[in-house]
Amino acid sequence: MTLPPPTFTVRDIEHYVGPDKEIDVIDVARQADCRMRLGDFVTYFCGARRDRVLNVISLEFSDTRLSNLVETPRIVRKLSWVENLWPGESVFERPSVQKYCLMGARDSYTDFHIDFGGTSVWYHVLRGEKVFYLARPTPANLALFEAWSSSSNQGEMFFGDQVDRCYRCLLRQGQTLFIPTGWIHAVLTPVDCLAFGGNFLHSLNIDMQLKAYEIEKRLSTADLFKFPNFETICWYVGKHLLDTFRGRRPRKGLATAKQRLGRILKIHRNGKLLL
Repeated sequence: MTLPPPTFTVRDIEHYVGPDKEIDVIDVARQADCRMRLGDFVTYFCGARRDRVLNVISLEFSDTRLSNLVETPRIVRKLSWVENLWPGESVFERPSVQKYCLMGARDSYTDFHIDFGGTSVWYHVLRGEKVFYLARPTPANLALFEAWSSSSNQGEMFFGDQVDRCYRCLLRQGQTLFIPTGWIHAVLTPVDCLAFGGNFLHSLNIDMQLKAYEIEKRLSTADLFKFPNFETICWYVGKHLLDTFRGRRPRKGLATAKQRLGRILKIHRNGKLLL
């Protein structure tokens, strides 16, 4: 993993990405998204007086000069479906979810969620701190999460109180965290924080990734908040599994995942399931 030095600031982010870059910003008090120029956000972030708490969690910078300063963890590059199984030429746009810059003002909070497509997450705090609240993706917890997410008074209930066990993890400056597939989590920013992270799909827990996607579909999650071209990457992975295990018996976990892939993609030929 390669990252800028801890002396790197949001001013440097502005320099490498460009002040006119339009970014999505969360107004934490309203839990509402708004659009803002990166330069305007940096001015806010560096200002002595703030009239609201703003949080940036979706600035993907793979197509900017900042990308040259950040290399994802080696394990991510080794496991990632996008890195290894997305073809060099495709009519579909390659998902860009590997490199995010996160800039959160003090008291920023992201409520409980499962990262899109059940992706695993790598997260490194360059400056500041983050506090993560995490719950295992057990069948019971996933059912509770789905009910909570669709509740009309969701904002009045702390999801961590509903599960059997909610873990707290303090991530300090210079530390890196990996969040496994499907884990339900919330994030608190106790002090101003600059962090880098990314999302990746992989073959170690395909079944849970697909369960997360099925939850998104039942909750009618907007496409903007889903893994880009999720079903497309599943097609590529399905073909890879078919080629890999043709004539062989896959281990139990992959066999189960293969069946779920087939149900989601409805891959049939002459009435027979291909996967």
